[in-house]
Amino acid sequence: MADLSTNDGGWSPYLAGGLSGIVSILSVWIAGHFLGASTTFVRTVGLLEDFISPERVAQMEYFIKTTPKIDWQWMFVVGIFIGALIAALSSKSFKWQGLPDLWQKRFGSKSQGKRAVFAFTGGAIAMYGARLADG
Repeated sequence: MADLSTNDGGWSPYLAGGLSGIVSILSVWIAGHFLGASTTFVRTVGLLEDFISPERVAQMEYFIKTTPKIDWQWMFVVGIFIGALIAALSSKSFKWQGLPDLWQKRFGSKSQGKRAVFAFTGGAIAMYGARLADG
């Protein structure tokens, strides 16, 4: 049987994964929506651009179909951040760290620029793939 505890005081990945699965099922069952986050980033950019140049957003084909707004999915993404912060604080594993230990071990402690480029590039590729898959 799998051990559900961790040595560092953090949440067990088995417990967290199981709870995430239950939340996902309940989301579809109760609200009729699948969990997702990539649309939220597009809508947030649309909200920011609507603040700066509303006439431009009104002409964009994507935002004609879906107006940029704060909805349940936007609040879900905010909830992910808040929940992760609460989990890290309650397990006493939260710490401000510019570079993860594994990264420092492999690339050195003076590679913050390299880390930023890799993180941004990886995030952009993941977001592009998620949006390409419409999700």
